[in-house]
Amino acid sequence: MTMLIYSSLLALALVLSSPWWMLRMATTLRYREGMRQRLGGVPAQLLAAIQGKRVVWLHAVSVGEVLAASRLVDELEPALGAGFRLVISTTTRTGQALAQKRFGAERVFYMPLDFAFAVRPYLDALKPAALILMESELWPRMLHECARRSVPVAVVNARMSDQSFARAMRVQSVWGRVMRKPTLWLAQSEEDALRLVIVGARSESVQITGNMKYDIRAPKQSRIAELILEAAAGRKILVGGSTIEGDPPEDSPLIWAQRSILPDKRPLLVLAPRHPENFGIIYSMAIEFPTLLATELLAGKDASQGYSCRFRENQTKLVEIIVLDTIGDLAAVYGIADVAFVGGSLIKRGGHNPLEPAQFGVPIVMGPSFENFRDIVSKMQEAGAIRIVQDKDELAIALIELLTNRELAKAMGERGRRVFEEQQGATKRAVEALVVMIQGAKR
Repeated sequence: MTMLIYSSLLALALVLSSPWWMLRMATTLRYREGMRQRLGGVPAQLLAAIQGKRVVWLHAVSVGEVLAASRLVDELEPALGAGFRLVISTTTRTGQALAQKRFGAERVFYMPLDFAFAVRPYLDALKPAALILMESELWPRMLHECARRSVPVAVVNARMSDQSFARAMRVQSVWGRVMRKPTLWLAQSEEDALRLVIVGARSESVQITGNMKYDIRAPKQSRIAELILEAAAGRKILVGGSTIEGDPPEDSPLIWAQRSILPDKRPLLVLAPRHPENFGIIYSMAIEFPTLLATELLAGKDASQGYSCRFRENQTKLVEIIVLDTIGDLAAVYGIADVAFVGGSLIKRGGHNPLEPAQFGVPIVMGPSFENFRDIVSKMQEAGAIRIVQDKDELAIALIELLTNRELAKAMGERGRRVFEEQQGATKRAVEALVVMIQGAKR
C-alpha cells in the first residue's frame, strides 16, 4: 500500500510538471538523452558486457560521485574476483559522459525512473548480486524491488547534509522506513553516521569508513591541461572550477578579479562551468576579452602567432580567458593551477569538492557556502589550507594576494596537500566492507 501511494504521488507530480519537462526536453539535450534507458529499456551492449558474470550494480548520480567511485570500481572488481562484473548507472548527462570515459561505454547506462515498469526490467536482466548507491541517492521503488529479490543494498560514502537532515526529520515517520531498507551504510563521518541513525537507519547497519573523495586520483595525463599550460606562455594560471549560474554567474567576479590585476602580472583565467548548458553563456560573457573554448585549443593553433583569438577589429591578442567546455578534464587542469577557486560557494549551492585542487598542493579559495563539504573544509580550515571569502571584493583580494605572494601560496598549498594525504584510506575500508556483504549474500 505504501508503494502504491508513493508511485501514485510520483506519477501525479510528473503529470503536473509535464509541460515544464516537455519544454526542457525540446530545448535542452540533457533532458531527453537516454530516455529509452530511463523508461526501462536495457541496452544490448550492457547485456553483452555482463554475459556469464555475476553483476554488481553501482549508481553514481553525477560527476562528483563518478569521480569518487572511480577508485572503488578499480579496487572492488579485483577484490570480488574474475566471476564478477561491475556496471555503472548515472542520472546526469555529465556523469554519463565521464563514466563512459572512465569505465567504458559498454557497461554504463542511465538510471531508470523510480517506477516498477522501469526498474524491474533492469533487475530482471542484471540479476545483481548487490546494488551500491553513492552518497545519498535513495529511491523507494528501487529499494523495495531489491528487497523483494533479496538483493543487498549498500550506500557508500554516505552523507546527510543540513538540508537533507531537516527534510528527513519533517517526514521521519515515513522516510524512516526507506532508511531501514539498505543492508549497509558506509558513512563519511561520525556526524553523518549519527544523523543516519536518527532519521531511521538501523544502527547495526551503519559503519564509519571516511570520505572516499580523499582517495580521488586525477588522470595521469590530459591533453587539455598540456595545451592550457602552453597557452599560458609562462603566466600564472587561475582556475575557477565548477562555477555555478546565477545573477550574476560565479564566473563574473572571477573575471573582475582577474581584470583588477595589472596586465604584466595578469594570470590566464580558466573557467570551468559546472553545467554544460552554460558553456556558451560563459563564453559569450567572456568574449569581450581574448577568449577561447578548450575545444578550440584541441582544434589547433596558428603556428606563427601561438594560441590566439580574433578580437573585435580583427586584432590578435594573447588569450586571457579559456572556457573549459570538456568533461572530465577539470581535475587535471587543477594540477597546473597556481590558485584555484572552487565554485558553488559564492552562490548558495553548498559548494564543490576542494580536494581536487588540494591533492596538487594548489592554494584554494571558496565562498561562504560549503555545507556539502563541511567536514572537508573544516579540516582544511584547521590546517590553514583554504581561504573562505564572503563576497566578490574579498575574493579579488584573496586571489591577488595568493597570485602575487609566492611563499604564502606555496605554504598554503602544501598544507592542503597534507590534509588530503592524511585522510586517505576510505576506499580500502569500503571495499573490505562491501566484499563481506556481497560474499555473505544469498546466491
